[in-house]
Amino acid sequence: MSILALYHMKGGVGKTTAAVNFAYLAARDGKRTLLIDLDPQGSASFYFRVRSNKSFSVKSLAKRKRGIERNIKGSDFDSLDILPATLSYRKLDIALSKFKKPKARLLKICRKLKKQYDMIIIDAPAGLDLVAENVFAAADIILLPLIPTTLSVVTLHQLYAFLNKKKLQKKKFHIFFSMVEKRKKLHQNTMPDIREEFKRVYIEFIPCSAVVEKMGVQRQPLPVFAPRSKASQSFFTLWNEVKNEL
Repeated sequence: MSILALYHMKGGVGKTTAAVNFAYLAARDGKRTLLIDLDPQGSASFYFRVRSNKSFSVKSLAKRKRGIERNIKGSDFDSLDILPATLSYRKLDIALSKFKKPKARLLKICRKLKKQYDMIIIDAPAGLDLVAENVFAAADIILLPLIPTTLSVVTLHQLYAFLNKKKLQKKKFHIFFSMVEKRKKLHQNTMPDIREEFKRVYIEFIPCSAVVEKMGVQRQPLPVFAPRSKASQSFFTLWNEVKNEL
């Protein structure tokens, strides 16, 4: 079983759209795939038209395998299941802190599901807290969507400083450019600088496109409702790069 996480310290960088499209493409490849939506906003759950059971809470995620399995929902697509988010996830870091090994709890949860799935994809919430450290410990690869701007680079340096301080494995982290506007000189100039400074930067990038925003209206992955769009083709190409790392 492979575990892939989409993560960033800040929101609004295209993390959830990537998680949704990658989950669909993994399932289309024939992988038994589970998308875990850890973001209390529940955007990935919304895209796939699923909701958590009313009885499911942050405590259910942290403690009970049976409770987790009961909350896993099927999707409209073969081989793809969703573990939807709940608003109570806003207190997930508090729930995790009560365990003896609080940074390893998510990994333990994922391992309980290894017989059911070939691939687990985690849509992680923004932030740099105990939830993030759980994601870092659980994932085999962590994908960082990066808008090629100066402030994004500053945030990236902050993250890597944190990883160095905590002595965490930086080789897990892979960068891909998101919401790229090639007409902007800042984007054009920033991308090669990042490629030169950081290791493990994917070749393919995701363009800024109106069709991506339509995912919220269609509530479907891009390859389903706009397979010929440039953005859809970019996700497909990027997914093939990611698969080579798994």
